[in-house]
Amino acid sequence: MAEIKFEKAMKRLEQIVEELEKGELDIDKSLEIFEEGIKMSRLCAKKLTEAEAKIEKLTRNQKGELVAELFPVEEDPEEDPNGKEE
Repeated sequence: MAEIKFEKAMKRLEQIVEELEKGELDIDKSLEIFEEGIKMSRLCAKKLTEAEAKIEKLTRNQKGELVAELFPVEEDPEEDPNGKEE
């Protein structure tokens, strides 16, 4: 089976959340898609962790030791420092 891409997994996860929030499914179907949602969530988390590892670069600190440093991420100008949208 081919590996699911991050974007496809996120889209499916969003669909699952919408379906569950409607509350129109029977308990068996709700449990089935909840389990699928957990799988999609874990897949997304794994993909993000892998992407983060690829983004890291090695640099030397003042002592000459190798340290992992994340590339700086630009903050969204529409968000305040507390992470809330204005």
